[in-house]
Amino acid sequence: MSCAACVRRVEEGLRGIPGVRKAVVNFATEKALVEYEPELVDINVLQTKISDLGYEAFPEAKQPSAGKDKVTISVGGMTCAACVRRVENALKKVSGVTDAGVNLATARATVTHVPNWGGLAALERAVTEQGYQFLGETDSSAPDPAESARIRDIKELKLKVACGAVLSVIIFFGSMQHWFGFLQVIPREIMLYAMFVLTAPAVFWVGSRFFTGAVKAARQMTSDMNTLVAVGSLSAYLYSATATFFPHFFMTAGVMPHVYYDGAAMIVTLILVGRLLEARAKSKTSLAIRQLLGLKPKTAHLLNGVDTADVAVEEVRVDDVLLVKPGESIPVDGLIIAGESTIDESMLTGESMPVSKGAGQKIFAATINKTGSFTFRATGVGSETALAQIIRLVEEAQGSKAPIQRLADRVASVFVPVVFVIALITFAVWYFLPEQSAFSRALLNFVSVLVIACPCALGLATPTAIMVGTGLGAQSGILIKGGETLEKVHKLTVIVFDKTGTLTRGEPAVTDIVAGDGFTEDQILAYAAALEAVSEHPLAQAILRETRRKKINFTAGEKFTALSGLGAQAFLEGKLYLLGNRLFLQQENISIEKLEQAAEKLAGEGKTVVYLAAEKNLIGLLALADVPKASAKAAVDSLKSRGLQVAMMTGDNIGTAKAIARELGIDQVLAEVLPGSKADEVKKLQKAGEIVAMVGDGINDAPALAAADVGIAIGAGTDVAMEASDITLISDDLFSVTKAIRLSETTMRVIKQNLFWAFFYNVIGIPIAAGALYPFFGILLNPEFAAAAMAASSLSVVSNSLRLRGLWKKRSDV
Repeated sequence: MSCAACVRRVEEGLRGIPGVRKAVVNFATEKALVEYEPELVDINVLQTKISDLGYEAFPEAKQPSAGKDKVTISVGGMTCAACVRRVENALKKVSGVTDAGVNLATARATVTHVPNWGGLAALERAVTEQGYQFLGETDSSAPDPAESARIRDIKELKLKVACGAVLSVIIFFGSMQHWFGFLQVIPREIMLYAMFVLTAPAVFWVGSRFFTGAVKAARQMTSDMNTLVAVGSLSAYLYSATATFFPHFFMTAGVMPHVYYDGAAMIVTLILVGRLLEARAKSKTSLAIRQLLGLKPKTAHLLNGVDTADVAVEEVRVDDVLLVKPGESIPVDGLIIAGESTIDESMLTGESMPVSKGAGQKIFAATINKTGSFTFRATGVGSETALAQIIRLVEEAQGSKAPIQRLADRVASVFVPVVFVIALITFAVWYFLPEQSAFSRALLNFVSVLVIACPCALGLATPTAIMVGTGLGAQSGILIKGGETLEKVHKLTVIVFDKTGTLTRGEPAVTDIVAGDGFTEDQILAYAAALEAVSEHPLAQAILRETRRKKINFTAGEKFTALSGLGAQAFLEGKLYLLGNRLFLQQENISIEKLEQAAEKLAGEGKTVVYLAAEKNLIGLLALADVPKASAKAAVDSLKSRGLQVAMMTGDNIGTAKAIARELGIDQVLAEVLPGSKADEVKKLQKAGEIVAMVGDGINDAPALAAADVGIAIGAGTDVAMEASDITLISDDLFSVTKAIRLSETTMRVIKQNLFWAFFYNVIGIPIAAGALYPFFGILLNPEFAAAAMAASSLSVVSNSLRLRGLWKKRSDV
């Protein structure tokens, strides 16, 4: 708005909308306050009105997509790579939109925008003006409109394919009347009229989607896959109709009129068969998402004091207390308050073994409670659950594009016009050059070139493989953010692991026990546990865990005293026992000489040594360390066997770091690195020409995860992990890093196969259809065979992507 007249115009325009009670526009703040009846008016109506007046409106009221950087919408009616390009270009022109990516396989568009943008109404206009259907914003909690549209489309395709097949067979019999004696009683002229009538629904009703798509494209001054099929089938039909009703036109030119009604009908039917098979196959590529959505529980047991009420899971709120019984799905994320159980978290982590959980431990929605009952407090509901975040990540990944697809997009942008030029050249060559030139032969080759060309295969090559690959990853607890990450992972040269909590458990454990003369290791452990029975210190908890693991009985000491920074003391069976560090024993004038050599050896391995004394005499010592995870050694060996360099980064001193590195077989150690400097270490490796993956817990390692070429957050389902990393591994199993690399390699191999086939098919198919083999082998391709080849091309690309499922199942267990 530029003046008071603008204010008046906007106010009057808004007040003129039925259902608007009040509209006040402030020129200084550039805001309008509108009161309206929601039954008659919504935010989109107001935006549209202001746009019609020549201004732009950005809603401040929170919409489903407000406050987001991204919004995902479903788009109906797209059939090939040209459609994708057209929708993308239209969406990018919407005010405030910074980027738009359209996925043909999922029928979705992911739009990145600034806070003040045109809104959903502007996206809807952009999509519909291009001739496609706007199916609304995609919400993981609601039925997918694209999936509903796909189901309807498959039903319609089945009906039309069946009708097209029946009509094509009848028309074929009529065209080849001389082959079938029982049809020769019907005069040829009547047969031609009958075929003209029967072919009309076969071309214009069965193939209506091609003509509708071609008209939409023409309105936008462009062309696509539909244009090729529509022009091809229409040319055959109109030529045949002319030969039927005006045969003398051909006879006067000395040409016998031939009809190609069967070709026109078969072209449409065969391509529609391809579309049907393709639609069915494409629906399988999104199987992973549908399976994840199917895990969502429907009801929950809400506790109100002593009473329990069954409520819909959508009604559960944060801090509600819920009950879970054996065999039930956990309805929302939460923390256990009372009770304990074993929980099957395979849907989240990909690990089949149930996990024991007790009071204070976190549980996740859609995991299965196996044995006991427990109550828990809800901490994450609706879109805030780990499952909902996983679904959102997978959907975004499936809607993304790999850089390798850009080549296919560039080719698709000029593909259809080039095909038309080749078809026209083919017609001209076959009509003018041969000594006995024939219009009908030139027309057939023209139609064959149009029909055999397949931009669909180019459009589907990458997105279908990415959909299957990211879906398989989600089912295995590997969340990949998108196609760009998939493409980078298989090019990695260095894998850098954070030590604490990533390669190691992140908590101390007893590694060694040295007993003095006259004592056993179990006795030393029992005395140490008796001293630490009431201590909360991490080292004390590690000693108690080891005692429980070995099932050693002990009696807690009396008169327990904790001495900060030194250790603890207590009376056992009337004797004073001390447990602590070297300084503690020195202060108490206790000699450590007889076990000093063992202590120094353990300290040199980076372990913390705790001394145990009874009545001023040293009787044993225990060594504790943050030990490697069970899967760490195998994972490192697996990565090295793939030719990758493995490095470890830690804030620990060089001695401790090298001890862990030796145990795991890691050669490159980056020790004494402060948290803020981890990203700098990653950048140093990148400057040396390495392609670096950083594997960390996703919280204190966030800067390094973001700086790496590929950030991998392991064993962390947190928002920080998901935002900072390119891949999130739900499980703590480090072997998942190798699995992620293997999945990336397998997916990229399939993408390259798809692109090769798509390009190879068109490079070989179009010249054959144009008659390039005729001078050498006398081979010409009829349009119906060209149509069948085109249908097979798209189907082969989707089927090859689906083959990923079998490949992954076979190799993921290796």
